[in-house]
Amino acid sequence: MFAKRHAFRTPVPFRLIPLATALALAACGSPDNSALSVAVLGRSGGTSGAPFDIGESTTLAGQLLRASTTEGLVAFDEKGRVIPALADRWIVTDDGQSYIFRLRDGDWPSGEPLTAESAKKALQTALDALDGTPLARDLAGIDEIRTMAGRVVEIRLGRPMPYLLQLLAQPELGLAFKNRGAGPMRLERAGSAARLVPIDPASLGLPAVENWPQRSRRIDLRVLDGPAAVEAFNAGEVDIVMGGEIQDFPLTRSVGILRGTIQLDPVVGLFGLKVMRDKGFLADPANREALAMAIDREGLIAPFSLGGWSPTTRLVSPSLDGDLGTIGERWSEQSLDDRRAVAAARVRRWASGASGSTGERAPAPAAPAAAQPPGAAPKQATKATRGAAPAPVPPAANGPHLSIWLPAGDGSDTLFGKLAADFAAIGVHLLRSSDIEAADLRLVDDVARYPRAAWFLNRLACSDGQGLCSTEADARVKEATTATTPEERSALLTEAEAELTAANVFIPFGTPIRWSLVRGSVAGFAPNTWGWHPLMPLAWVPR
Repeated sequence: MFAKRHAFRTPVPFRLIPLATALALAACGSPDNSALSVAVLGRSGGTSGAPFDIGESTTLAGQLLRASTTEGLVAFDEKGRVIPALADRWIVTDDGQSYIFRLRDGDWPSGEPLTAESAKKALQTALDALDGTPLARDLAGIDEIRTMAGRVVEIRLGRPMPYLLQLLAQPELGLAFKNRGAGPMRLERAGSAARLVPIDPASLGLPAVENWPQRSRRIDLRVLDGPAAVEAFNAGEVDIVMGGEIQDFPLTRSVGILRGTIQLDPVVGLFGLKVMRDKGFLADPANREALAMAIDREGLIAPFSLGGWSPTTRLVSPSLDGDLGTIGERWSEQSLDDRRAVAAARVRRWASGASGSTGERAPAPAAPAAAQPPGAAPKQATKATRGAAPAPVPPAANGPHLSIWLPAGDGSDTLFGKLAADFAAIGVHLLRSSDIEAADLRLVDDVARYPRAAWFLNRLACSDGQGLCSTEADARVKEATTATTPEERSALLTEAEAELTAANVFIPFGTPIRWSLVRGSVAGFAPNTWGWHPLMPLAWVPR
């Protein structure tokens, strides 16, 4: 009996304008028919070296390698659905607080049997390695891991976790025995590429697959920067480019209709600016709110010719499971011109008491209180670390100068230009910083691993140690972990969102943008809500 899936409302799928009707699938095979060549976008390795580390969880390449070589109790298929892995079936008790997994027959790669005890120890080791990370906070509801029989493992929860299976399928929850994972692929080095070879199930004590060598193929994985990856795709050197974000999206304009198709994932997550310090202009939540009020969110994405993108002023994507609907979009009754007029007045008030144009402020009357979401009171943020548009308002000579960090790429250049114009419209001077640690504002672009408010709030928690935060919001999230009913938990998380919104420590744009380039002949790839594309489904040879 399989656990029930919990549906949620997904964003309207992205569509390309006007490319959607022009791009066509084309059959263009890999140079080596025995392999599929995949390029993952990354900055660390470029075209030289092989920056692959199975234990690395901060890069997409590292996550793909771990998921391919060290599977967990469950895994994702190409459509983002949870499927069996080391566990071949499971049940969930009626109260939602116990998940019971029956492990598959077979062995670890060492030849030793896969047992409940060995799987329990491996799972506990994986959980311990997450200590202090946002994912550890997501998994905080796990109370105990027990062995019930030779191949049965039970995970007991202190509270229901409707998305536990999605979390257990994450690469970081892969189970290793004696520092080796059980596949489904093994890693070989091949110069600057990682060669991933599907493991014959028979070698793991599993039922044999007829004609295994003909049914499967290896995956050659390379890490390339955006221009190199798109160039390789256009030249027919790689079959798939994955891991695309907004900074490299303009490169897709070079992809011809005979080469392949651009795939966009309907993801949710955090896409906006984190406020990194509470100095000068940014010391007042009302001033930080002024920046959020000045942004034309639809205008930000207009140059990219994307339809179906969902702008939002909320920290938590709307319409997720558990959303009470009591927090709506901010400033919904004000036009962009009206919002900018309010924001510009705050800038002028600050500038009238500023000393020079360095961003530091001399004593001056308090700025107007920030507009609050329903039920929220103004809150000062806690500092965790250092940290065609309407006609612009003429900037004050001593108006604030703020710096922003964005990843390198043409898309980021476009984004910076739009943001600089939006901020100039209220008298704020925006500068681009190449030093991520020195910037006042930092782009956050992260896809949610499960669609609930807790994911968003955990990513913006004070314990993350990145930029400004709200201790009041963190307190509500902590209370929610011990809530006795789903309704109480949702209410506490809604309060946490209101507190965090009032603190104005994060300026949301909308949903993240994730894209891939896929050759028309490729099978085993599908856009999905998680933006996650495992390699093993790509290793099956199309019939």
